[in-house]
Amino acid sequence: MKTLFLPLFAAMLATMSAAALAAGPDPVVGTWQLNAAHSTFTAGPALKSQTRTYTQSDGGIALVMKTVTADGHEVTTQTAYHLDGKDYPVTGTPDYDSLSAKQVNARTASFTLKKGGKAVGTTTRTVSKDGKLLTSKTKLTTAQGDKSESVMVFDRQ
Repeated sequence: MKTLFLPLFAAMLATMSAAALAAGPDPVVGTWQLNAAHSTFTAGPALKSQTRTYTQSDGGIALVMKTVTADGHEVTTQTAYHLDGKDYPVTGTPDYDSLSAKQVNARTASFTLKKGGKAVGTTTRTVSKDGKLLTSKTKLTTAQGDKSESVMVFDRQ
């Protein structure tokens, strides 16, 4: 029995290690700059700028978004999350205080944005096949109760 178990265990371990290496880092990791000319905002004025920095963190992703709003107000939003469907805290925005995330495919993740545990919006982010563009599609009910939709396109820096 031992002689059967050891090779089987070694083969299973090698398969899991190969799968982990093949998965590689999330393609969103890096710094992205908003391309306002290619982005659309259906409610309210467009953002002046936004820089997103995604880093690998404890098997998950840490995100820092530095935004300049249409009226020149600077906002920094931060979170660290895993693509496991669990809730993770978000700081720096009045519109939502947590998010949950799931992997859709190798280049796409979907998010539920929550305020006080209640869903207030969704976001889908996709990295292009060539890794040069990030597209973020968001539908959100703001803290003021306004409906907002955007398609933001980012260039890798």
